Amino acid sequence: MAAATVRYGIVGVGMMGREHLHNLVHLAAEVEREQSVNVRVTGLADPHHESLSLGLQLADELGLPAPQTFSGHRELLGSGLCDAVIVSSPNMTHYEILMDIINHPQPHHILVEKPLCTTVQDCKKVIEAAKQRPDIIVQVGLEYRYMPPVAKLIDIVKSGTLGQVRMVAIREHRFPFLVKVNNWNRFNCNSGGTLVEKCCHFFDLMRLFAAANPVRVMASGAIDVNHKDEMYNGKVPDIIDNAYVIVEFDNGSRGMLDLCMFAEGSRNEQEISVVGDIGKGEALVPESIVRFGKRTEGRDGVVTIMAEDERIKYQGLHHGSSYLEHLNFLSAIRAQGASGPSVNLSDGLLSVAIGVAGQLSIEQGRFVTMEEVLGS
Repeated sequence: MAAATVRYGIVGVGMMGREHLHNLVHLAAEVEREQSVNVRVTGLADPHHESLSLGLQLADELGLPAPQTFSGHRELLGSGLCDAVIVSSPNMTHYEILMDIINHPQPHHILVEKPLCTTVQDCKKVIEAAKQRPDIIVQVGLEYRYMPPVAKLIDIVKSGTLGQVRMVAIREHRFPFLVKVNNWNRFNCNSGGTLVEKCCHFFDLMRLFAAANPVRVMASGAIDVNHKDEMYNGKVPDIIDNAYVIVEFDNGSRGMLDLCMFAEGSRNEQEISVVGDIGKGEALVPESIVRFGKRTEGRDGVVTIMAEDERIKYQGLHHGSSYLEHLNFLSAIRAQGASGPSVNLSDGLLSVAIGVAGQLSIEQGRFVTMEEVLGS
């Protein structure tokens, strides 16, 4: 029996769109080696001509047949060339593109980059629309949960080794925001704000570790170092570059994010600590180290391991997690609805909602409840 073929289109061929192209090429090589399915990239869509050209150039360098190019997502959808669409366009375009894909007569499975949308209201509208299309799988690109050390720590927590989780602390100390097409990511109105654009990953992880939903958020943050001497169309960027965020969950546990985007002098970009009532675990990225121990065994009983995942065939920009994300997305497509996406629309909504609450808390200097952000 001939192997099935899954045809992919990429909407938004900037840095992340081309990263997805890299991952799909490695994915295709692996699954075709198993003779289970054929993966093809058949279309690229982007209104930015330079991005399209770079996408075609990369496809050629990777030895792919030239995908057909389109100036917009609607043209790609109308071509009939794709079974699945990767949405890696700027954040503020996600809502319109997602609604057009979901409402298109021909079903297209969707992998949408984080954040799902820039507002809670738009996320909820996408969820309602998707309920009418049981023939479509929609997965949200919160791939940090697949990074080997993070995934290992998630497994340790789920095994009960640490007991009931009480505290989750995530530190991201990193470089400033990268330059994007037309510098769209320099402004809250385009990105949703730093706590939505960047930190939805960490709020998603907090929910996983706590195994609970958020109740209220308190944050303090500012733009203190980065982008202050930049100006675009007469406007100075307004994205914060550092923050502390406290998240309280409905099971009594708490999460804390320590974000600094002018901390290039760091050995690890992410340091994650999870403390339960009987033990503690931590994960370090990119060192890929995981440590865990129990209170009864003390410091001498702490176990240190290197976390690896032999399924990863391409490390890319996110330590192999994007490859695993694609592996999961393809598995969901092939299951034909028998299993849902590994990261669903509800996950995407809540990760955005916590970020929105944090942004609002910084602006108003108060605790913000999830009830007021999510509404009815």
